[in-house]
Amino acid sequence: MNSASRWSRLVAGGRPSAPKETNREADRDRQFAVAATQAKAPVLNAPAPAFYRFKLGTIEATVVSDGPLSIGDPKNTFRGPTAEELSKMMSDQFLPTNNVVLDQNVLVINTGDKLALFETGMSSVKRNDDMGRLVANLKQSGIEPADVDAVIPTHAHIDHIGGIMAADGSRNFPNAQIYISQADLEFWTDDKRLGTPAEGSALAARKNLIPNRDRIVFYKDGQEVLPGVQAMHTPGHTVGHTSFVVNSGGKSLFVVGDLMHHVILVERPRMEVGFDTDPKQGIETRVKVMDMLAAQRMPALVYHLPWPGIGHFAKQGDGFRYVAEPMRLVL
Repeated sequence: MNSASRWSRLVAGGRPSAPKETNREADRDRQFAVAATQAKAPVLNAPAPAFYRFKLGTIEATVVSDGPLSIGDPKNTFRGPTAEELSKMMSDQFLPTNNVVLDQNVLVINTGDKLALFETGMSSVKRNDDMGRLVANLKQSGIEPADVDAVIPTHAHIDHIGGIMAADGSRNFPNAQIYISQADLEFWTDDKRLGTPAEGSALAARKNLIPNRDRIVFYKDGQEVLPGVQAMHTPGHTVGHTSFVVNSGGKSLFVVGDLMHHVILVERPRMEVGFDTDPKQGIETRVKVMDMLAAQRMPALVYHLPWPGIGHFAKQGDGFRYVAEPMRLVL
């Protein structure tokens, strides 16, 4: 039976009859079977390198992972839809319906004059050994933490400032200044946060920011924090949440932070988020920023979207869609 006939039978619902095997084909199959039994290689049992390097104009940029962050049942984070609706939204993305797992994509830029790092992960407050891997992964990428000049968290939540210090209380980036909004520093080091659901981030701020108070530099909305790096106040997730536009050689990248930290939030941006200090303002900012990114076709790096978190936003119905940018494997 020829190929066309076999396909016709399949379409009709029948099973194709097996083609007759020639002696030559049988000999070939036996040779392959023997070769397969002889081909052996050790199981490496090692992950792929957790960094991705690319060019942005004249800047050398590297995304480095701190490891996955599991935050539990979607209904504890996303408010508005029913538990059944959330379950379907997660299932439609081929994701577990009972646990939200976020990536932690740390951006490092080397301008030739400055080495700056956006976000720090959770090494001082890690919950398991899957996270808190930023320092090890930086070294694997060829970047020495002691060479970092500037640490720039978008805000003071636990998973963004928790890697300024190591678990033993030493500084992960001993020669760096820390750039953060004054509003976030004051809010998260305020005693009023203790004993509330925000206590985890408050304790992380005490552990990571207060010991470095003499290294902290405040910035204002619209200010150039470093040459080619402009701050944009994007409040709601926290009072001082700030995104950044990195410009070089006519190319731009928008460092989002936590405005839209899951793909279902991209598609349904008017859901409230349990971690937002002001959920209503968070919605307003989220929609405004994605509108801007879609209109300008500007690529963005999102801390919690799937690795390495670089892509574009486009309008889709009442929400948006996220289009991951193809990874460039040649610089």
